[in-house]
Amino acid sequence: MSGARARDPAQEAAWAFACQAAALIAIDPRLGGVALHAAAGPLRDAWMDLLRAFAPSQAPFRRVPLSIGDERLLGGLDLPATLRAGRPVAQTGLMAEADGGFLILAMAERLTTGTAARIASALDSGEAATEREGLSLRAPARFGVVALDEGQGDDERPPAALLDRLAFHVDLNDIAHDCARAQPFAPDDVAKARGRLASIPADDAAIEALTTVAARLGVDSLRALSLALRAACAACALRGAEALEEEDVMTAARFVLAPRATMFPTSEAPQEEDQPEPSESRPPEDQDPGPPPEAAPDSNEPQDSQSLPDLTDLVLAAALAAIPPGLLAQLQAGRAMRVKSERGGKSGAAAPAGKRGRPIGARQGQLRDGRLGLVDTLRAAAPWQRLRRQGLAEDAGRRVVVHAEDFRIKRFKQRRETSAIFVVDASGSSAMQRLAEVKGAIELLLVDCYARRDSVALVAFRGKTAEIVLPPTRSLARAKRVLAGLPGGGGTPIAAGIEAALGLADAVRRKGQTPLVVLMTDGRANVGRTGAPGRAQAFEDAMQAGRQIRAAGIATLAIDTAPALGPAGQAPTARLSEAMNARYVRLPYANAALVSQAVRAAAPIP
Repeated sequence: MSGARARDPAQEAAWAFACQAAALIAIDPRLGGVALHAAAGPLRDAWMDLLRAFAPSQAPFRRVPLSIGDERLLGGLDLPATLRAGRPVAQTGLMAEADGGFLILAMAERLTTGTAARIASALDSGEAATEREGLSLRAPARFGVVALDEGQGDDERPPAALLDRLAFHVDLNDIAHDCARAQPFAPDDVAKARGRLASIPADDAAIEALTTVAARLGVDSLRALSLALRAACAACALRGAEALEEEDVMTAARFVLAPRATMFPTSEAPQEEDQPEPSESRPPEDQDPGPPPEAAPDSNEPQDSQSLPDLTDLVLAAALAAIPPGLLAQLQAGRAMRVKSERGGKSGAAAPAGKRGRPIGARQGQLRDGRLGLVDTLRAAAPWQRLRRQGLAEDAGRRVVVHAEDFRIKRFKQRRETSAIFVVDASGSSAMQRLAEVKGAIELLLVDCYARRDSVALVAFRGKTAEIVLPPTRSLARAKRVLAGLPGGGGTPIAAGIEAALGLADAVRRKGQTPLVVLMTDGRANVGRTGAPGRAQAFEDAMQAGRQIRAAGIATLAIDTAPALGPAGQAPTARLSEAMNARYVRLPYANAALVSQAVRAAAPIP
């Protein structure tokens, strides 16, 4: 028996959310655009068709390939035309061609930071500017951006500088294609809203409510607040209203603030001062009690003081309802940040290389410095052809005159392999629980490391010493054999564990890999560097070893496995992470998946 597929209300609501984002950026291009997390397919094409229908009829759409160069993006020298004319001839860049429309970024999760910075600069200034080969070009470039994100996790996302300038982050991956048949907004309504937008004033109560909610969610970007206010005004124009209302501010919080949340707001409210009992403020019987409260003169002040908290609570509730469950788990566990290494690069990032890797442009140099970039060399020589032919008689008959200063040498970058070094506290009665978490995390990471040629190592410390129980390896079978027989119990020599990790990280660096140290401990050191017991000296030794890690510039993640008692900043592991310059993650009840997720966030494995 066949029948129509039942509709999923959650998917329909998500599609309506995505359609509203398309309408809002078509109403106000100053919202920057949208980061569209979706795989290539009919649903993403349907969303793009909807955006084209909402945009003005003459709005250009320009697609930016991943391998685009600065000349095509910003504008620059038209090499064939320059060689034919014998004088510099400029060409228009894609950003200038997209003026008044949209720039579509293909595979935005792999976009280079340089390209992202140029697009971000154009979004801020409204123009594409470049100076190359003697040309100074400036062209209007006011456009919206659609960043097509096909990444598979938090480690594959568009550059942060670009995401910060895009008001909306939309995910279409969990929406069925059948939902695309619904179109909650008509193109005519969007066009009318575009003309109505300029007449909608900003509301002080809305600004204060958005500011308060942003602070409680840990959104510290002033640009996000500006985008949220613009989104509220665009939502108001789309409704056909003339002034902001609660619904518009809640919409802005769901679209702009919720995806940017970095902390979970506490539910504790400040305690109010004790109010006097009614009997204490009651006038004596022989006095006139005066007019009743309802007969008091009208005043707008009490209404203003009551409306703002109500609006703030509504906006905060709307933002929390829009935060995905996975992001909520990250907010509660703590968001790991990328730590720069001693060489200035990121752990696991692409590093400049000599003659191997992916091309990243060319620079001026000599032929002995590397491989000649022929096109870049001709591009550098082209503006000077007429002058060079007139200067020397021997150059008059040449079609192209190239001098040594025109040589451009190709540059390449090659990704460094990452080696995650787990430093595990194997002491005490709770060691078996912590070791089980680490075993599961290592096995999860090894699945990805096998494909990406990255490695995992394990250092365990207990009793009086530390031991490298698993050298850097990508073998899942070997890791399971070693981890299965790992013992636990005894004292807590944290200093010995950190020093062993430092030596292993130095060896990893000498092999050309990037080390990441992941310390898992409760911070309660009781065995010093010499093996003597004593908590005070043992913790001081651990702090000194942590400072050595910091001086070496090694990326470090400190995971606190102690029970969550008291403020996090006073925990021993927190103080130790500060000495190590490590990212601190408080996971007292961590499981293998959370540990693996925290490690990936601290050192993304590309």
